[in-house]
Amino acid sequence: MRGLKGSSGGTTAGLGRLRAGMAAGGTAVAGLAAVGLFCAGCSAGGTGTRDEGPAGTQEAARAAPSNAVATGTAKPAPRVDAVALIRGDPEVSRQLKDDLKPCAGDEYPVDTSYGTLTDGAATDVVVNVMTCDDSVGVGTYVYQRRADGSYGNVFAAEVPAVYGTIDRGDLVVTTQVYGSKDSVAYPSGEDVVTYHWTADRFSETDRVHNVFNRAVGSGEGALPAPQTTQN
Repeated sequence: MRGLKGSSGGTTAGLGRLRAGMAAGGTAVAGLAAVGLFCAGCSAGGTGTRDEGPAGTQEAARAAPSNAVATGTAKPAPRVDAVALIRGDPEVSRQLKDDLKPCAGDEYPVDTSYGTLTDGAATDVVVNVMTCDDSVGVGTYVYQRRADGSYGNVFAAEVPAVYGTIDRGDLVVTTQVYGSKDSVAYPSGEDVVTYHWTADRFSETDRVHNVFNRAVGSGEGALPAPQTTQN
């Protein structure tokens, strides 16, 4: 693995809920109370927890209409040819390049994510290469756009069952852990490592090891029939 240095720390992800309430009483309207609760949202990755912010209370005698219109300010990231990046990257192993072939037609087993990971002004690119048959990750790479428009490799991980995602400006790399008797579909656990860009390189800030329950079966059984009760 390239471009790393190790440390330990913690990471959280957040997703919020919104609550509002109004009350009025008496023969005349005395006031209107609104309670708002908001918090910052998180990405997908699909691995986040939730944390909520404090509630605030504000009194208003009259609700004023708003003419504000939300507009997007983020510019769309320029799309890249991920397959060409992989094939032209000297950091990618020759074996992986030789195995990178279309699964069907011209569809390659490559996932591409765009987001902010490094201190550069341009959008960074995360490329995950998988197998066609099992969709198992075999390589994760991060490319930083240079001033001349080309892309340079700033992270590379070539291990079985690896997959990288962008989570609020950090790189999160998940690697499945297999025992000697594990099938591809049912690993024994996984390592989830978070990296943050510091001093022109990725530094490890958090590491979590999850051990999966081996008593849940293969997942191929039918769901239990619903039970009804009559009085």
